[in-house]
Amino acid sequence: MTNSCGHSHQDGQTHNLRVDHLSVSYRRELVLEDIALHTKCGRCLALVGPNGAGKSTLLKAISGLVKRRSGTITWGGKDSLKCRDGEFAYLPQHDEVNWNFPITVRGVVEMGRYPQLGAFKKFGAEDHAAVQHALELMEMDGHLARRQISELSGGQKQRAFIARAVAQQAHVMLLDEPFTGLDREHSANLSRLLRSLAAENRLVIASHHDLATLTEIFDDALILNREVIASGTCADVVNEENLNRAFTRNVNE
Repeated sequence: MTNSCGHSHQDGQTHNLRVDHLSVSYRRELVLEDIALHTKCGRCLALVGPNGAGKSTLLKAISGLVKRRSGTITWGGKDSLKCRDGEFAYLPQHDEVNWNFPITVRGVVEMGRYPQLGAFKKFGAEDHAAVQHALELMEMDGHLARRQISELSGGQKQRAFIARAVAQQAHVMLLDEPFTGLDREHSANLSRLLRSLAAENRLVIASHHDLATLTEIFDDALILNREVIASGTCADVVNEENLNRAFTRNVNE
């Protein structure tokens, strides 16, 4: 699986994501300041912090959806903005999606192939294979693939949009609060499926608010409140001291 950034996830290589000295502003208000994040494919990374800490902004900055005030973001040694279309997949929060749009699960997943289509915009064997692989990986093949997205449960909706990103052949999955609103069973299923994405040598980065399940799902954590409080493996950084610093810090100080 090779792209314009020179990546191949079929040869056992490890590709690094580096965020250095990243700052982002909205209308002159600094919402992220001097963020540093270094991670690699094959990992699941949680972004942890209170509401307004900048978790969604960081996901959007990595995906190129918001402009950087300063700093660099590189993937495989190259500026993330110069990677091929579809290298990064951003999945917004549940309430930002129009779930009443008349489309089937398979139709959603096929949308992930649109950036890959040639001049004639016709699906070929490779496109059909990518869609089928994504549906199977997210356990949505068979009758689920034919259902309208409006008929899906919350967990199934999340899986459908992650499947679209898989079909897109994105290597970096950026998920904004993917577990919000899911019951225990659907959360467990989604957790297992995110681990399967990492096992395919993809990088999964997700904002996450449930501290009780953090270490069960993720390898690493970035704890932030507009600036980095701590970063490392969950075992090293998810502790009372760092969480208190993040959740009690006055962002205006």
